[in-house]
Amino acid sequence: MRIISGEFRSRRLKSLPGDATRPTSDRLRETIFDILQTRIEGAVFVDAYAGTGAVGIEALSRGARHVFFLEKNRAALDAIRQNLATLNAERRATVYAGAALLTLARCRTADIVFLDPPYDLEQEYSAGLEVLGADPPALTIAQHSIRLKLADRYGKLERTRLLKQGDNALSFYAPADLTTAPSP
Repeated sequence: MRIISGEFRSRRLKSLPGDATRPTSDRLRETIFDILQTRIEGAVFVDAYAGTGAVGIEALSRGARHVFFLEKNRAALDAIRQNLATLNAERRATVYAGAALLTLARCRTADIVFLDPPYDLEQEYSAGLEVLGADPPALTIAQHSIRLKLADRYGKLERTRLLKQGDNALSFYAPADLTTAPSP
């Protein structure tokens, strides 16, 4: 796994063996950040269910001011910390150990939230989107299986875009009162 673009371009990241985490592919990360290119500079980003932290580190590489990494797997937490240390990016990151649904509340300053629970924890999507829908960030992106149908609305969050790529889908949500603005 490598960083695609920006400050840390082409740098390799430590990954985890096995299927405890499901890394976002390089191609899908590139798609996400091509869409976010005008919004990422200076943004506060949340990488929920971070795994090795590849998505959040890509955000840092492309100019995010700060990234919150939310993860409960101890081996993944170690990998995130090692990846940040290797890149000398610890000052621009906060790593929260614990369940993402519990630690999301600590990230109220976020501009963009990336939500990517393991596919076998489908209930985490709705629960996470409901938490975020109570006091929504400017943009929430949920990466999910194309077979999982997410609702168009969660509290004050409303889906503005659905993008499918292979077996993955990206659902983009914004606060309902902002959905008249151009979608990401």
